[in-house]
Amino acid sequence: MSYIKIIDSRFENPCELPFASAIKAGFPSTAEGYEQDSIDFNRDLIRHPEATFYGRVYGDSMIEAGICDGDIAVIDRSVEAEDGDIIVAYVNNEFTIKYLDLSHRNQGYIELRPANPAFNPIRISSADDFKVWGVVVWTIKKWKS
Repeated sequence: MSYIKIIDSRFENPCELPFASAIKAGFPSTAEGYEQDSIDFNRDLIRHPEATFYGRVYGDSMIEAGICDGDIAVIDRSVEAEDGDIIVAYVNNEFTIKYLDLSHRNQGYIELRPANPAFNPIRISSADDFKVWGVVVWTIKKWKS
């Protein structure tokens, strides 16, 4: 199972980095002057600073969604979760990151679905201590040490 450790995102000092605005995934471009702007993760990835947190992902239950062990999730607590969203849930005293499946609401339960066939969905009923803690709006991935 994957779990997530919440990290506060409200930094006092912004960190602006050079931003190459057009990176093609096809053939290389011969254009000069790639650096056209700057990106500040706190400014550009966070729409609701007072309700947004970073969280480090541990485990591989979301690997087929492209979310791997060590990735950082940007979680917005002000976004209302919808069926199919990747959420951070608080379930029985633990945080987890999964797809939200509301298709069984009429049957009295919902499911938190992993993105790895080695893991089973988590069935949530009224007996569980459950809360949608936030919606994952971005992920940040490290490719090389």
